Amino acid sequence: MGTERHTAPVELLIAKREAAGLTQSELAARLGEYQSFVARLESGERRIDVVEFLNLAEILNFDRGRAVKKTLVS
Repeated sequence: MGTERHTAPVELLIAKREAAGLTQSELAARLGEYQSFVARLESGERRIDVVEFLNLAEILNFDRGRAVKKTLVS
């Protein structure tokens, strides 16, 4: 999947989606995307861009600044 900087946001996404009780399909609908889009993000096949990360933080209700510090800055 890649480096820790690549895998950490993916792990965060999965954990936050599951904690919110959402399926991939439900999250995709909130993003205005297909389920396969979320599946590609979660599998690491596709990287999460900044705008998507901000949208995910809003939808999944997590502090984006804290998440960046925790998952991306080492």
